[in-house]
Amino acid sequence: MDGMWADLLPVGRDGTTGGYRRYAWTPSDLACREWFAGEAARRGLDLVVDRNGNQWAWWGDPDADGPGVVTGSHLDSVPDGGAFDGPLGVVSALAAVDLMREQGVVPARPLGVVSFTDEEGARFGIACAGSRLLTGALDADRARRLTDADGTTLAEAMRAAGHDPEQLGRDDETLRRVGTLVELHVEQGRALVDAGAAVGVAHGIWPHGRWRLDLDGEANHAGTTRLVDRDDPMLRLAAAVLSAREAATARGAVATIGRVTVAPNGTNAIPSRVRAWLDARGADEADVRAVVAAVAVAAGTEPVEESWTPLVAFAADLRDRLADRLGDAPVLPTAAGHDAGILAGAGVEAGMLFVRNPTGVSHSPAEHAETDDCHAGVTALATVLVDLTGARR
Repeated sequence: MDGMWADLLPVGRDGTTGGYRRYAWTPSDLACREWFAGEAARRGLDLVVDRNGNQWAWWGDPDADGPGVVTGSHLDSVPDGGAFDGPLGVVSALAAVDLMREQGVVPARPLGVVSFTDEEGARFGIACAGSRLLTGALDADRARRLTDADGTTLAEAMRAAGHDPEQLGRDDETLRRVGTLVELHVEQGRALVDAGAAVGVAHGIWPHGRWRLDLDGEANHAGTTRLVDRDDPMLRLAAAVLSAREAATARGAVATIGRVTVAPNGTNAIPSRVRAWLDARGADEADVRAVVAAVAVAAGTEPVEESWTPLVAFAADLRDRLADRLGDAPVLPTAAGHDAGILAGAGVEAGMLFVRNPTGVSHSPAEHAETDDCHAGVTALATVLVDLTGARR
């Protein structure tokens, strides 16, 4: 496991912030994909890239003997993200295969390791894009038209990276190979710290979504224009930011406006347009929708829904089985979206394991997991994979 980390850690790392910028279909993303392909080859796993760019490395033949059991996560990052969000699940999956082989066990069902494409949505704005396309939750035509901050479309970026965007879309052939998915992930919170446990099991994922706010104003001189004559969209943005916090507090939800673009973006110019993105999540869908409605009133505009994920309750039988095999591991909810949640929403039996995060910090260079806890996660994952695949010596 340590060797894999050493090879992967430098890829896409910013020398100034120490964070990662592994965005979909960029050189750093392609380097991660090459790393995954190399690790699969070293283990003699059969590598398959599906029509949406997700990578699958198989131990056994899921077409002949499937559907199989799959584990893994993603390798892309948010802007200046941490080292563990996503990669811990992929590295742990490969390490679990190594551990099973060291123990002399052979799966009776095919076992796959997956690296999903563009889970964070940092470049094109749609989280879990690879799994959403795979399951049909994201329309292929819409996906091809998505643009990054430089105006490059997803289709153009994929072509430049050597992948055919015309193949995008629901992939029933790939889905038929997946009987059960278990995704391991660093915890993005402190529940396991409070529980005194290195590993936990996910109960479900809160409803969550992303909305775009388009706020128009009138560009003008910041020094010569009287306050009463100004049409400044930044004022509506400020109202939206405060409203998001107030409404979320009142509803027991969470909400953030964390991304903003301003035109013309001059220090001495009143903006002509502000575009902002709202992220809202909560235990109840009605509470999340109420937060969005409050922000709409404050901003004076109707937010454009860019993505929505309803409540995900992981399969109870699988969830209980995972917790039991791990000695009654803590079971906890999460407000973070994951590819496992997208597949669960599409009817795939799915579950998740979490590895303790000592600070609870995530989506930051300060994200962390102790080495001993990472090794405990690999052991736990191998334990459940042996059980789920009916592995034998």
